[in-house]
Formats: sequence, structure tokens, C-alpha cells
Amino acid sequence: MKADVIVGIQWGDEGKGKIVDMLAQKYDMVCRSQGGHNAGHTIWVDGIRYALQLIPSGILNKKAINIIGNGVVVSPFNILKEMSQFDNLEGRLYISDKAHLNLPFHALIDQAKERLKGDKAIGTTGKGIGPTYSEKVSRNGFRAGDLLDPSKLCNDILDYFAQNKAIFDVLEIKTPLKEELLAELEDYNTKLAPYITNTTNMVWKALDENKRVLLEGAQGTLLDIDHGTYPYVTSSSTVSAGACTGLGLNPKDIGEITGIVKAYCTRVGNGPFPSEDFTEYGKTMGEVGKEFGTVTGRKRRCGWFDAVAVRYASRLNGCDKLALMKLDVLDGFDKIKVCVAYEYNGERVDYMPSNMESVKAIYEEIDGWDSVVGIRKYEDLPINAKKYIERIEEITNVRVGIISTSPERDDTILRG
Repeated sequence: MKADVIVGIQWGDEGKGKIVDMLAQKYDMVCRSQGGHNAGHTIWVDGIRYALQLIPSGILNKKAINIIGNGVVVSPFNILKEMSQFDNLEGRLYISDKAHLNLPFHALIDQAKERLKGDKAIGTTGKGIGPTYSEKVSRNGFRAGDLLDPSKLCNDILDYFAQNKAIFDVLEIKTPLKEELLAELEDYNTKLAPYITNTTNMVWKALDENKRVLLEGAQGTLLDIDHGTYPYVTSSSTVSAGACTGLGLNPKDIGEITGIVKAYCTRVGNGPFPSEDFTEYGKTMGEVGKEFGTVTGRKRRCGWFDAVAVRYASRLNGCDKLALMKLDVLDGFDKIKVCVAYEYNGERVDYMPSNMESVKAIYEEIDGWDSVVGIRKYEDLPINAKKYIERIEEITNVRVGIISTSPERDDTILRG
């Protein structure tokens, strides 16, 4: 059996949570491959809102095993807070012993460095994700498996502070008291030890036993550390290939890849956004779409569907189909724009340049429609909504196989 992948195709916040939750009802295992608690998945079921940051979106399927892979950076404090929303999760949730720990001092480093950058700040969430990944790459990090020996981990962290005292003094970050640090780590050990294990072996065993496995990431392709709009990106690999390294799989283990896109586009924080709209249209998208960050509450920048960027991201990920989310947010617009090309250095181009700072969007317009809310069959969509979807397919070269017409799980069109 092969593992299927759900991947964000824009700057994150595409609605992956709803799709993973919907699909997870048919899977035996749902695995998170990267990111930290700087990303959130919002799921609506029967009018109840669930906001997940670290726990895989399959947690609402009580029959599914949920895996937090080695590519994720885990805040013990935040994972415990998130786990408290649910009844006993033992036997349903597992954390890789190789996942790196995001500890409170990482957030202090993150926030201090953003302050030092002033108006050149990246616009991070300040949750410590970047510093945690930096330590991982520089081989100075701490892993979830280290929580199984709190005394040793405590000494290792204090040694780390001693080695970096000059830097921490500049950043005005105090060395933790040993007694307080040890008590905190022992508490984490008591509460999290039953969940920490070798998850790579678990995923391999599931595939070998022909279990259905679904992989999900956080953020979106355009925030990928290598292929996104650098330096305004996250610190991990958000593409489908990253799902392999983040869980211990190889490319031959991957089955169907579904790319998640909004019917428009948003991004949080700083960085280029060619199709951003500063008119009433963009304001309406933000208000109707409730475009505020799940984790930070920050207002998202809104704009038109960027088909050039989606084609680029779909190729990077090897998407077999797209899931088009929040189509209902565009209800009532008289005209809807699609970015079909860029103006770059005075020329029209149909590709995404590595440097996006001077790029301008070139648009086509499509007539709008009245309402798609709650529609569950493709043939029942307004004709202009179908034209919009078909134009997206033409430009991106990927079939739109799933269409969401409201936040509710069941208000979804499956085209096969």
C-alpha cells in the first residue's frame, strides 16, 4: 500500500484541515510531517470549531492512529494544551522520538531576533520555530526522545546556555534555574512519555500491512524553505518530498497527491504577493472568509487566485488533483480576476521567478455568480462558477477534483 499526501499549494491557510478531516474518515493512519505550532488547521464539524496546531487533523476519526513525525518541531507545553481538548489519546496519538523539541527559550530567541531586524523583519509568528530548526541543522538541538531522561536533558540544556552565554546576554535571555527547568522537564516526561516512540517503524508497518495512510503538512508550498518566496518563508520543507523526509518514507511509498488551494489567495506576514487586492474586493474576501490566523489571530492579506504560482507549486509537488476551497467566499462578486501571467522586468512571463519582489500580476476577468453555498453536486453549480473552475484547470494543468462550498465537512463536491 502507498501513502497519500495532502499538501498546501499557496502560502498556507488553504483549508487543509477540512479536507484531511473529511478524507481521514477513510484512513487508518494520519501523519503530520513538518512544521510546528506556528500553523493551525481549522475544522468545522456540525457547527463546532476545532483548531489544531500540532495534532494531525485525523484526530476526529476515533479509529485512526495519528502520528507526529520526526520532521515536526514539538512544543511540549503546546502539545499538552492541545491534547487537553480530547479524551484519553493513548493508543491514538504518537510522537516521533526524533522530533525536535521547541522549548520556551526558542520563542524568546525568535522574538528578540525579529525585534533586531526592525522594518526588515520576516513577520514570523514568534513561536520559536526558526530557532528550533536552526539548532536541528547545526546539530545542537534536543529531541522528544531526550524527554525520557529529564535529568540528562536538563544538564544538556544548561550546558547549551553556558556555551551560548554571549549571544543570550545580547538577546537579554536569562539562563533558567536548574530546579525550575528540571521540574518542568519531569512534568513533560510524566505526561508525554507514553506517546513518544519510533514512529518511522509504525508507518512502515502500517504500509506493509496494507493499511491506508494519509500524510499532511503545515503551511504551504510558497513558504517552502527552498522553493518558496525566500526569505519570507518558513523553516521546513512544506512540499510533498518533505513529507517523505519528515516521516522516514521514500518516494516509492507515495501514492496520490492532492494539492489544496483557495478559490482566491491569502498570505500572512511580509513578503511578495503579486495578486494582492487592496480594494473592496480584497476587504470582502477577508471579512467573508474570516481570514484571521488560527494561531496568531493576525489578519491575512487577501487577493485573487494566482494560477501561475499554483501551476508552479503543483509541478513541484506532483499533484494528481486540486481541492478548491472556499469557493463560496466569492459569491456575489460581479467580476472575478485570475492571475494568468506576470510582468517581470518589463516582459510578460508565464513562470514564477526566483525573485518575486518586482513581479506584477496580469489578469483575466470572469463573470461572477450568485451563490454556491451548500452545493454538493458539480452539475448544480452556477455556470460561471464552472467556467471559473475550468479556467483554473486549463492554466494549472491540474484537474480540480474536490470543491468546498462552505466550512462544513459535508458541503463538498467530489468529482473523482
